[in-house]
Amino acid sequence: MSGELKPDLDASSADSETASAVTIIVCSSCRYPGTPAETFPRPGSALADATREAAADSTVDVRQVACLGNCKRGLSAAVLRAGSWSYIFGELDAGSAADLIAGAELFAGSSDGFMPFRNRPEALKRGLIARVPTAANLQDLK
Repeated sequence: MSGELKPDLDASSADSETASAVTIIVCSSCRYPGTPAETFPRPGSALADATREAAADSTVDVRQVACLGNCKRGLSAAVLRAGSWSYIFGELDAGSAADLIAGAELFAGSSDGFMPFRNRPEALKRGLIARVPTAANLQDLK
């Protein structure tokens, strides 16, 4: 189909271990809707800590950023994989850490570079904000 973007999983540009490495980025400043801005520690920071702890026995890399700019959708995280589309999720909570790791591992094992919807944890089905193509995929658009 013309204009349809596919992940750029060209093995010549990266070895398979690098291509399947997944990083979760958690917004550390996120708070629940209605929570006062002065509330510290922020729930997003707790989600980042819980996600790091949940990733202890996996190959998933967990990092945090000050803001993902998704403030109206509660706690947010992004899941990234080299050569693949990136995923942004919202409406998460501190209990979503295990779901983020499960989704990241599912994504890492994907042969087509997409995170399969059917097997995603429920929090990653209902909380999907966006799926973003790689810059390399943009050259395919006309």
